[in-house]
Amino acid sequence: MTNHTTDSSTHFQMLELPVGGMDCAECTRHVEHALAAVPGVVSVQVLLSAEKAILRLDPSAVSLDQLRAAVTDAGYSVPDSNESPAEARQTGYTHKVWTVMALVFGAVLFVVVIGEWLGLFEAITERVPFWLGAALVVISGWPVFRNVARATWQRQITSHTLMTIGVIAALAVGQWATAAVVVFFMRVGDYVERFTAEGARKAVRNLTAMAPQQARVVRDGAEVEVPVAAVQPGEIVVVRPGEKIPVDGVVIDGHATINQAAITGESLPVEAAAGARVFAATIAQLGSLRVRTERTGSDTTFGRVIRLVEEAEANRSDVQRFADKFSAYYLPIVLAIALLTLFIRQDALAMAAVLVVACSCSIALATPVAMLAAIGNAARQGVLIKGGKYIETLARADVLLIDKTGTLTLGRPHIEEVIPFNGMSAQAVLGLAASAERYSEHPLADAVRIRAVEEGLTLQEPAQFSAVPGKGVVAEVEGRRVTVGSHTLTTAALPTVDRLGVEGKSRLWMSCDGEIVGLLTATDTLRNEIPVALQQLRAMGVDNIELLTGDHAAVAEPLAQLLGIGYRADLLPEDKIAVVKAHQAQGKIVVMVGDGVNDAPALAQADVGVAMGAAGTDVALEAAHIALMRDDWMLTPAVFALARRTMRVVKTNLFLTAVYNIAGLSLAAMGILPPILAAAAQSIPDLLIVGNSARLLRNTKD
Repeated sequence: MTNHTTDSSTHFQMLELPVGGMDCAECTRHVEHALAAVPGVVSVQVLLSAEKAILRLDPSAVSLDQLRAAVTDAGYSVPDSNESPAEARQTGYTHKVWTVMALVFGAVLFVVVIGEWLGLFEAITERVPFWLGAALVVISGWPVFRNVARATWQRQITSHTLMTIGVIAALAVGQWATAAVVVFFMRVGDYVERFTAEGARKAVRNLTAMAPQQARVVRDGAEVEVPVAAVQPGEIVVVRPGEKIPVDGVVIDGHATINQAAITGESLPVEAAAGARVFAATIAQLGSLRVRTERTGSDTTFGRVIRLVEEAEANRSDVQRFADKFSAYYLPIVLAIALLTLFIRQDALAMAAVLVVACSCSIALATPVAMLAAIGNAARQGVLIKGGKYIETLARADVLLIDKTGTLTLGRPHIEEVIPFNGMSAQAVLGLAASAERYSEHPLADAVRIRAVEEGLTLQEPAQFSAVPGKGVVAEVEGRRVTVGSHTLTTAALPTVDRLGVEGKSRLWMSCDGEIVGLLTATDTLRNEIPVALQQLRAMGVDNIELLTGDHAAVAEPLAQLLGIGYRADLLPEDKIAVVKAHQAQGKIVVMVGDGVNDAPALAQADVGVAMGAAGTDVALEAAHIALMRDDWMLTPAVFALARRTMRVVKTNLFLTAVYNIAGLSLAAMGILPPILAAAAQSIPDLLIVGNSARLLRNTKD
């Protein structure tokens, strides 16, 4: 199945193309090269775990048939969207049969060869004609040999190219049994890589399987069950107890306890009633709901979560890109060593052993397996990481910048005091301020409106309204120009109210026709887990922590002192970007944590932007590099710790691979390691890497 989207800025088109038969990182590179060579393809990303390619292309210059042919010529397949499930199962069954036959055949040969090596089966091996043994080798290894031939035709070298040459060398000197064992372990290595790839794919499939397929929609006064894709924005969806909510929307009627683990990773349910926002793939428990649809399918928060998890693989870390480049140079080097061995030692078996023992697959696996395991683990905890490069960067971070409202605090401030000036009453100040703030999305605006409603005031419709980022709002209310916000929003002289600054309250100054007529003070609640979270971050060596806020210094200073961190106050959004750039100019790795709304530019500028409580927030999901899907500050040190664990695992993987390859190549070149043992040993690094990386799937500190 292919998905198309149009790039509105140009005539180019984005296309998702399913690709079958990929088992390792090397496969993705082959498919990328094949598709990139097609005229009309502008860019291509191939995702192993999602089994698809994402292409940006000129639809007038390239056809689907050309893309399909390119993938097929590279030795892979493009599954037919019209293929029935029965046909798909049959294809998988056939593949398994061939794999089992090859493994059984290889296992029998392995026993025979080991026996022959020990001198127990000499009579048996002598009685097997060479032509029959060679034929069995070709039949068992045919799938591998065919792919090597296709790659060679396209002037590409793979890890199997080396082993295939090793098989040919063994057959050339009459060692059909040795060639058979090499083939056997080639297939074992393939199985290990396929198993690894399937593990990554399973995580994506399990995530995708959580998406509901059917929805109960109210049409013409009756409830009709339709596919989720057929639901339109604005339609009313009915959700019964125990069912998954199929869309993103707003509850218009009913009450239910919602399990939001699919979105936030939090097992504790939340209550939803009229006015509450709910998300697709969450489960309604102990109640029923009627939901007005806002988004469906891939546009829902859950749909974007799936897309981000799939595409995270494409954002390779620097160490992964290094491994990819190293693999490209490594194979020719091994070929040169093998030829040099043959030239010096005049020993074809030693040359074959060199070719067989060289394991470039382990180099290619060392980083992506660990990254995929870490990203999958994080997703289960409600943390979306957009790629391995952000894991690597986060592990090296040395500066942490934190927004205040909605990040360090709960983001639900309340108005404590309304102080009128120049003869205006407190209720008149509150009414004008709430009317001016009527369409503002800032948490302080919510606090003003809530206080006005609590006092029974009626909000007026502003004739004009504009929000000034980082400062406040300007509106026309009842024919008067009203401003509500920080002291920087007005040029009028401010009354002296020093006692309020000492108490550390946020202040909203209100002016009417250029004259200060009132002051509203607000307080917010610090998140309970903040001190513990910051302590854990300091224990990991993150000592340079600063609070960035648009509040006055008198508000920021007490909070910063309480937490033992630095602060910068009176900042506009562009000022926060400047702070990030200033640290980066000093060579620092900057992490910015914000709520993803007012801080979106700073999140994007930071080396790693972390958005708190990003569930259902479009800006947060798009601007941040890491999204915490629930408002839990303990996720911040947890993701720092995961990043550092991941990089330790990656470095261990690379070290194991380097030691193995150096030792193996040396022993093979000296004739100490025969081809049989070289073939058996070449799958060991893959197993070590998979086992070591699997530790990242556990929520431990190891």
